[in-house]
Formats: sequence, structure tokens, C-alpha cells
Amino acid sequence: MALNPFFLQGSPSEQNLIQDLINEQLRMYGVEVHYMPRKFITENTVIREVIESNFDEAHPIEAYLENFEGYGDQTTILSKFGIQSTQEISLTISKERFESYLTPLMEGKDNIKISNRPKEGDLIYFPLGDRLFEIKFVEHEKPFYQLQKGYVYTLKCELFRYENEVIDTDVAEIDDAIQGTLGDSDSELLGGDAMTTTLKLVGVGTTALATVGYVSDGGIRMISVTNRGGGYTYNPDVKISIAPAGGTTGVATAERISGIVACELNANPVAESIQKVLLTNPGAGYTLAPAVRFAGDGVGAAATTSIGDGVIGIVTITGGGSGYTTATAPAVTFSGSATVSAAATVRVSSAGTISHLYITNAGLGYTEAPTITIAAPNQTGVGTFQKNETVTGSSSGTTARVLNWVASTGSLEIYRADGDFVVGEQIVGAASSASYKLASSSFPETGFMANEEIEGEADAIIDFTERNPFGMP
Repeated sequence: MALNPFFLQGSPSEQNLIQDLINEQLRMYGVEVHYMPRKFITENTVIREVIESNFDEAHPIEAYLENFEGYGDQTTILSKFGIQSTQEISLTISKERFESYLTPLMEGKDNIKISNRPKEGDLIYFPLGDRLFEIKFVEHEKPFYQLQKGYVYTLKCELFRYENEVIDTDVAEIDDAIQGTLGDSDSELLGGDAMTTTLKLVGVGTTALATVGYVSDGGIRMISVTNRGGGYTYNPDVKISIAPAGGTTGVATAERISGIVACELNANPVAESIQKVLLTNPGAGYTLAPAVRFAGDGVGAAATTSIGDGVIGIVTITGGGSGYTTATAPAVTFSGSATVSAAATVRVSSAGTISHLYITNAGLGYTEAPTITIAAPNQTGVGTFQKNETVTGSSSGTTARVLNWVASTGSLEIYRADGDFVVGEQIVGAASSASYKLASSSFPETGFMANEEIEGEADAIIDFTERNPFGMP
């Protein structure tokens, strides 16, 4: 027999009334939680298992907490994965509010599988306990079709166990709490441990290398500017007298300086005076101090030379290094027996390498070529790594996500690495462009990872001797 047509068995107006009453009750007696949809990044191509997922959205929504006597199943167990907490909560949210508010924010995104209802695997941030819970089951038929319709979703949630998901929601209370607790086995926010690696980083750079020759007799020791002159708009050529037969003529270069107003020619804003003359080749075989003149567009500059026996010869840069800054040139030292030690200065290129080395004093009394040492670059690195950005190893190509960066100690905590970084390679941040060199890497160890307590207890229970533990004593 058909239903009575004079009774609607649930009219739209009646259904809307119930839904409005439920929504009002949730706003009055509920708690504001954050719904965090899981975004699928990569999946197993065979069984469709999620390999990588992100949580970068968090939307507030009102929910009624059904756990009025505390968390459900407050069990803490020791498993092969360490200490696990099995806390549970049950939340009720409005079906109409989810479909009208959350669904439009999620639909149409390729990495979100379901947008028209809450789905298992999504997260709920519970602010009262400052914890993350994972949705394990969604009940959509309770109460059972009152007036032929469902009005709420009941979310059965368990404490979230972290498995290297990227969590970056731009909600400060969520992200700040997570950053301080990922990888912490005592965390209340998360129920699991992050598989993290700590990289020890230093500044990017390699030390420049050079070799030095030796002049036993008649080499130019140094060139002293006696008149700076003026009117030079470019560095003039330095002309040194030709060495006697069998000798080698010295080679030098001049550098200019501004701010010298003694010469009227410097009234030209681009005109300058001679600051110093630097040797690139001290020459050899001089019996008298050679003359020096300047070939340029200025006038008045003059300099004198001094010669000596046992001076250093030509300095050759064998490796320009890297990581040097133009603001501070590295020191150059000469080690060897001498009456007067040699001195030199270097020029740093815009690329951070040593491009030129100039002799300021060739020294005296060397009996053999000394050893030259160029100071290492400043090991401070560049930039500040950002949380959750991708870092890449320059030589290995390995990538990982940044969990935490402590600049004072050079410690970079990473997770979700797709390989192994190589000591000595450059670690570069994709978003921050921070660049540092890898000195070492380590895995955080806990007492449970070492299994010291478990092994100690097992030794007292299990007999590992050669006698039969199950036979007669």
C-alpha cells in the first residue's frame, strides 16, 4: 500500500529547520577546531598507497565534542616503534556547514581526492589540547535519516602519528606548535616521531692556493710612491728600466686613489692620483735600483725602487678558491727563513675567487722559495633557511624538506630526504637561496632507538648461553 500523499514524510522546510537548529547548537556549545585536508603528492603506482602528502590548509569550523569525560582509550603502549599514545576523540560537525563552507574551498584541486564530505586521513587540530588528530572513520548515518535526511557528520579521530608529512598551514598556533614538537617522542601534539636528519653546515668556500718563486740576486724589493700626481682617469702603465743582460725586467701595476686635491687636475670628478704600485714580477739581475715612470693621461706621479738579494719571485695562483668576499681580502703570509719577510695582497673577484695577487714587499735574505699561504674564506655561509622549503645538494642532487634551522650552531634539521647528502657539497635552499657547505650529518638518537633498556630487560629473561634454556637445570 502506498504512503499517504497528504503527509510529506519530511518536507524541505522541516529538514531546513532541523539543520538550522543543529547549526545553532553547534555554534553555542561547540568548540572551534581546524579542518586540515590531506593533499596527495605522490602515490604508489601499484597499490595506490600514499607515499607523500601535505597539509598546507587549515579551515576553522565549529564542532561538538562528544568526549565529556576526557580522551577516549587513553592507552599508552610500548610497541616496536616506541611509545605510542592511542588517545581518541569524537567530533560532530554540521553536514550543511561542511558542504557550504569547506567544500568550495577544496573542490577542483587535483591533489584533494574528496571535497564534498570529510574523508579519512584528514586532520583535525584540537585547540583545547593543542593536539592533532587524524580522522579514522566518518559516520554519516547517525542520527538515522530523521525526516529522510542526514544532518551531521560524526568524526572518529585518533591522535595523529607523524610520518614525514609537510605541515605548513600559515596558521601560527598550528605551525609554531608543530615546529617545536616534530621529532620529539614526548610530543603531545603528535603521536609519532619524524624521521629527521641533522646536517652540520659551515660557510661555503674553498681556500685559494698559490706557489712562489725565488730570486737569489738583484730583484726589486719594493716600489715607493714619492709623488701621487693627479689627473689620472685610468690606472697608468708602470714602466721599469730594463734589467742588465741575463736578468729579468720587473713588472708592476699602479692603483689610483680619490680625495687627493693637491693637484689642480683632480678637479675633474673622474681624475685621481696614484695610491700605490704593486709588483707582479720582481725581476732579477739588477745591480742598481731601476727607474720607474708612469704612462697615463695624468701628470706628476713619481716612484723609487729598492733592490736586494734573496727576494721572492713571481707568485702564481694555482687555485682561486671560492666563497671570498670583496669587502674583506684574505691575509697572505710567507713562511721561510729571511732577513725581512715578504708581504702581498690579493684581489677578490665578483665571483668570490682570488683573481690577482700583488707583491707589496718582496722581502730580503731568502735562501730558497718560501711557502705562501692564503687565508681561508669566511665560513659564515649565506642566507637563512625557511621552514618546509626544499633544499638540494649541489653534487648529489639529493633533496629534502627543512624542519628547523639554527643559524648560531649551523644545524639544519631536515626530513623527507630522497637520498644521502655528500660531505663537502653545497646545500642550497630553493625558496631562501641560502647556501652552506655540509660538514657532517647525524640521526637523532633516543633511548628507544638504541634499545638499551629493552636489551637490558631481555638479557634478564632470555638465556643466550649455549645450554638448553628449556631443559633440566
